Amino acid sequence: MNKKRANFTGTIGFVMAAAGSAVGLGNIWRFPYLAAKDHGGVFILCYLILAVTFGFTLLTTEIAIGRKTGRSPLTAYAAIQPKWKGLGVLACLVPIIILPYYCVIGGWVVKYFATFVTGAGSAAAGDDYFAGFIQGQYQPIIWMFIFFIMTAFVVFNGVNKGIEKYSKILMPILLFLIIGIGLYSLTIKHTDASGVTRTGLQGLKVYLIPNFKGMTGKEFFVILMDAMGQLFFSISVAMGIMVAYGS
Repeated sequence: MNKKRANFTGTIGFVMAAAGSAVGLGNIWRFPYLAAKDHGGVFILCYLILAVTFGFTLLTTEIAIGRKTGRSPLTAYAAIQPKWKGLGVLACLVPIIILPYYCVIGGWVVKYFATFVTGAGSAAAGDDYFAGFIQGQYQPIIWMFIFFIMTAFVVFNGVNKGIEKYSKILMPILLFLIIGIGLYSLTIKHTDASGVTRTGLQGLKVYLIPNFKGMTGKEFFVILMDAMGQLFFSISVAMGIMVAYGS
């Protein structure tokens, strides 16, 4: 007798889980860095155009493949076209490859969270704190495994009691934190060595308004490729995630 596949109990759970796989380190950490590096508004414009065209197409396609086949990414592509079996293998290899990367950085996050909760936030804000931590012999590895165990616990509990349950709890918290950080960033002021003061509102203007003045074709191509790469992080495509969620 075949075991019944677990599914999300509702649309909210699916949306929260899908957003949780996308709105993570790739957007909170990497996105602002790329936007600052790639002329702010120009990067945002390229990203949005790619998201509503190329990204939307990929996203809906992967979800549709999962819905149609009801299989894991490993076998879903082959179920549609036997010649696509290799795509399923590649889609499953990507999460395996990036898992150690995410566990290391996730360990950093858990470490800093524990530091702030225990009242040592001032020390953690120091310039040398992070360098001292990552150069330690055991601490980075210990915190990496703590994060790995936490992640494994959620996955082990399955779709309903694991991924969906914790996504409904953690995603609203993350949204609250992002809004708080965004509002706080608008109040920041910085005066450089020449005495020029820049505010968060000025940064927001650079962030939102595209400025192509003086930009070369090569620079624009680099920005376009950065936006394309960020898109894959943002919507979790080409990793088998949306195929699995759609199934």
